Amino acid sequence: MTAIMLLRGVYAVWLREITRATRDRAQLIGGVSRPLIWLLILGVGLNPYFRGEVYGEVRFVIPFTYLQFLFPAVIVLNIMYTSIQFAVSVIWDREFGFLREVLVSPMPRRLILLGKVLGGSTIATLHGSLVLILARFADVTLSIPQMLTALGLMFVLAFGLTSFGVILAARVRSFEGFGVFSNTIILPLYFTSSSVFPLDPSLTRTQMVTAYPEWLVFLMQINPITYAVDALRGVIIGFNQFPPAYGLMVIFGMAVVFFVVALIDFGRS
Repeated sequence: MTAIMLLRGVYAVWLREITRATRDRAQLIGGVSRPLIWLLILGVGLNPYFRGEVYGEVRFVIPFTYLQFLFPAVIVLNIMYTSIQFAVSVIWDREFGFLREVLVSPMPRRLILLGKVLGGSTIATLHGSLVLILARFADVTLSIPQMLTALGLMFVLAFGLTSFGVILAARVRSFEGFGVFSNTIILPLYFTSSSVFPLDPSLTRTQMVTAYPEWLVFLMQINPITYAVDALRGVIIGFNQFPPAYGLMVIFGMAVVFFVVALIDFGRS
């Protein structure tokens, strides 16, 4: 097959995933309602308590409101749900025989997987972008360069998480099992990623484990989503709890490692 034919094949697989996702109203409703619930209820509700008393003076723990702090994390949450739930389409294709028909085509399996992952990544990035509509509500101002940088990071993160979803789909065979299994992964990863509360960047590790349980600090520091959220916070509101290079390395590392593992699993299908 020529390079042009291979590219057309990748495009066809990508387009199929996009078409199927855009016809699924439940996905769209979830992509819109999820950030509204988190920002309107959790963000507004906890915003007055996002502060501490130091020497009798009330101050914010970090120089941002809770809505501003939470805003990048809600983008990551939307991407996580959409990316990992995309793997349901892999299970669907396998259960109803479509995947078998595609795999016997002359197109290499790695390109079939690439088309599917690119399709899932595109949809997940679009769902993450829906949160950006609420930027003014969260009192977040984004310039064009910030927007483009954020979209680039969101797509790479979505690519890695979609590949991770494919890895899960290779190990979970039923729709019901995947639904339960995916939620037991998404929520713990999200809540232990410094998404809803900050680790005070002014504290040393010794001070940090005094202020927080040591096990919680450990989980947050080994959780890759921590650095993904931190990278987006750095771009969107200019706040980093870790060196900015950490987030970039983790996001791109996840994309490469998870896609390679997904490729190995997909080759065994």
